[in-house]
Amino acid sequence: MKILLLASAFNGLTQRVWCTLREQGHEVGVELAPAHGTPESLTRAVERIDPDLILCPFLKHRVPEEVWRRWTTVIVHPGPVGDRGPSSLDHTILGQGPRWGVTALSAVEEMDAGPVWACSTFDVPEGITKSALYNSHVADAAMECVATVVRKVAGGDRPVPADQYPRAVPGTGELPLLRRNAFALDWRASATELARRIAAADGAPGAPAVLDGRTYCLFDATATGEHTGAEPGAIVGRDCESIAFATGRGTLWVGYAAVLEKPDASSGRKLPKRGPKLPAAMVIDAANAPFKPAPEAIAESVYRREGDIGYLTIRSYSGAMHTEQCRRLTGAVEKALTEDTRILVVTGTEHAFSNGIHLGVIDAADDPAAEAWDNINAIDELCLAIARAEQLTVAAFSANAGAGGVMAALCADVTVSRDGVVLNPYYDMGIYGSELHTWSVANRVGEQTAARLLGDKLPISAAEAKQIGLIGAVGPRDWNEFQRWLRAVAMGYNEPVTRGRMFAAKARRRAESKPLSYYQTIELAEMARDMFDDRHGFHAKRRAFLGKSAPTETPQKLRFA
Repeated sequence: MKILLLASAFNGLTQRVWCTLREQGHEVGVELAPAHGTPESLTRAVERIDPDLILCPFLKHRVPEEVWRRWTTVIVHPGPVGDRGPSSLDHTILGQGPRWGVTALSAVEEMDAGPVWACSTFDVPEGITKSALYNSHVADAAMECVATVVRKVAGGDRPVPADQYPRAVPGTGELPLLRRNAFALDWRASATELARRIAAADGAPGAPAVLDGRTYCLFDATATGEHTGAEPGAIVGRDCESIAFATGRGTLWVGYAAVLEKPDASSGRKLPKRGPKLPAAMVIDAANAPFKPAPEAIAESVYRREGDIGYLTIRSYSGAMHTEQCRRLTGAVEKALTEDTRILVVTGTEHAFSNGIHLGVIDAADDPAAEAWDNINAIDELCLAIARAEQLTVAAFSANAGAGGVMAALCADVTVSRDGVVLNPYYDMGIYGSELHTWSVANRVGEQTAARLLGDKLPISAAEAKQIGLIGAVGPRDWNEFQRWLRAVAMGYNEPVTRGRMFAAKARRRAESKPLSYYQTIELAEMARDMFDDRHGFHAKRRAFLGKSAPTETPQKLRFA
């Protein structure tokens, strides 16, 4: 089938749909709606393609009537049947809805009101953030809906009018757009309530809170029952860049924050402008706060040991890892390797693995080039710690990963993945890349395939990564099942015969390669030119990415030939 993906951005869900449909043998192309300045331009593009089906996995723009009347056009809406409006997930988390869903419906004049092709529902985990919910349960449900739509269209079926389709989630309807003020925090409320409001506003618009007369947006929060007796809103602790606040009941830990700048008369702005989203202690003054250990839910790393096997879970909000964080994670890896273990497993959380260096912290630095240089050197040290380990190292992609995050995991002796994960094993943003990628990628898939992956700059699924030899195995999608599977994999490697074979392979890999410093030296020489000489526009591309600039064209590599 010839399927066009019409999207507002080539985001993680759109990439997953693109990968899956291509692997199933469909002819798939992409058109980014913002790249078309007028409905007429978009209509002409669709007319040239003449697809059998238009799927919209992530679309904030209106589909022109000339398109949906002529071609079967299906919107993937992040809400169950009956839900309408742009703030579906915000309302769900804010209202503590126990169950939610995704609906695939035909595009019509009225937004989210077309006949229904498919719907998939799920339980909403307690305490989950909007971004995490979207990238996990919503994405999985969306993939189920896409599969049903493709099957029905191929079979000549038609959608069911929305008022005739059963509503798996009662009480749905058209809900209003929630603006930033809807998430405003009152420090007298409980920590649990405040964490929920921050979770609902995650990503955008952020939950506003007043501290010492200044307004911030807070992100990445978790609540504990600890009562400090301090005045609500007072800073009562700090661990790395995370800050603990007293509340009306319990303690609220916050990992990220941004300043809300008041508009001045000359700017013409009526609403406050949000500054860059950064680790909390880089935005809020907590220098005098006493050290307090952060709870596991927000801790940067968690280590546990089971006999001969150590398990290190790294946590990075949105997948970005700044300089000091990379250094601390390197220390965590090195400390774990000092234990009397034979295998070290390094993995991420259910909702994030890593995308490499922290562009936000780099951009906010007084000297962005120098900060970028420090960051890339720090993440290289993390990669070297994994690659030089005497124990057998296993890296597991627990969630989507890109750029340096992919390369860091490939430095392990064995790399595995959770099903449904999308990898972007290349560098963009005008930088050559480091993280020992000139060794790790070609070492696994050969020079030719490595050049293709790095040059094409296209996402691949975990399944394709396994097929080409980039990773060794793919485990279940369900999080609890994946955890059990990963533990079984590690225990299997620890069987005497298998362990001996794996260590022999590790020795051969080292013997057949140049010293790791050779690859790092070459990569850093290139990166120095990109960061200090800006030969490929790293600084402008970074700012455009952080500012979420709308695409001005659809990359040719994604379009139909």
